Amino acid sequence: MTTTLLTTQDVARLVQRVGLPDLLRRLVAYLEADYLRWAEFDKTPRVAAHSPDGVIELMPIADASLYSFKYVNGHPRNFRHGLPTVMAFGVLADVATGAPALLSELTLTTAMRTAATSVMVAKRLARPDSRVMALIGNGAQSEFQALAFHHLLGIRELRLYDIDRAATAKLVAHLKDTPGLTLTVCASTAEAVRGADIVTTVTADKTNATILTPEMIEPGMHINGVGGDCPGKTELHRDVLANARVIVEYEPQSRIEGDVQQMPGDFPVTEFWRVLAGKAPGRESRVQVTVFDSVGFALEDFSALRLLGDLSAQLGLGSPLDLIPQMGDPKDLFGELHLSHQLQVA
Repeated sequence: MTTTLLTTQDVARLVQRVGLPDLLRRLVAYLEADYLRWAEFDKTPRVAAHSPDGVIELMPIADASLYSFKYVNGHPRNFRHGLPTVMAFGVLADVATGAPALLSELTLTTAMRTAATSVMVAKRLARPDSRVMALIGNGAQSEFQALAFHHLLGIRELRLYDIDRAATAKLVAHLKDTPGLTLTVCASTAEAVRGADIVTTVTADKTNATILTPEMIEPGMHINGVGGDCPGKTELHRDVLANARVIVEYEPQSRIEGDVQQMPGDFPVTEFWRVLAGKAPGRESRVQVTVFDSVGFALEDFSALRLLGDLSAQLGLGSPLDLIPQMGDPKDLFGELHLSHQLQVA
């Protein structure tokens, strides 16, 4: 068999052909369809290798017909080496044979699937009339979050803050001409969140930080906590969680990696699939504070890879990759060494 390879350039072309708003809408639809099949998936928390500088993770998941995994890192100091904080690739394979059908970049795609997941959850947790969002952390994923909330949830004003002013300037340069979107640069987190309907935190440092503290929280806020995604890395003061309705993706993973790692084991959280399926409420009142403690889960990459595979086939993108030997006799693997030598000689 031949595996389809999607490079970063292929995914960029795909976004250009489809348009980012429409791609995000399609991704939300794929995510919702898969989250509604929650019980059909073989799930496990991701496997992580931690070091003083960051983390490297493997994220597997499968249903009865497809298996996927993502390799992803998180190294906050990578900018010093000219490398992204997050780099990723993934595979989509056939369960019946184990054959890898798709090998794709997931660095760009992770940012898009994270933004789509944020919106998918906010549709059920944020107040329907939410129009102002504070965006704390204006780095690599910030534009994706901003545009997803603008195009899919109706956010009209973004209140921006980052300790790195150059990051905020970068975001403003990218989004300043977006129709119907007002950008307000703020001097602090407290200023940015004041009056916001939704607060998205997407910071990178691998520390137990308290980006949001209780006095910043206003009745009815929805907090989209994206940056706390590994042991020893948090963004929310524990009292913010204690006074909110907290939604997670996959509880066994979130207890280890999410902001809820700060809380006792019996602290109540609700997995999002239950809200989507109508088995648990989302927002319960206009004044309730809700938190999506997002760490990123393998099911979201599974959905993204499915969409990439479908769209690349429709648009004729990607290239064949001889990742698996094409053998005349499946039992004669050793013969491939002789074939390779003959091809080199020729």
